[in-house]
Amino acid sequence: MTINNAVSAMAGVFIMASLLLAVENLFNEPSWLWLTFFVGFNLFQSAFTGFCPAAMIFKAVGLKN
Repeated sequence: MTINNAVSAMAGVFIMASLLLAVENLFNEPSWLWLTFFVGFNLFQSAFTGFCPAAMIFKAVGLKN
């Protein structure tokens, strides 16, 4: 798995998890939507700046570009 694939997979998991935690039928806690915002904002800013904390972590773990 490449770093880009790992970042995409991690972002998807965090977005789905935060949405599940925010829906009315499960925990009904809309504050979890801030996690969704944070993930989306990080993806957006990394497209312009190239700075992605998750990519740095995956690179340190040993994933290839």
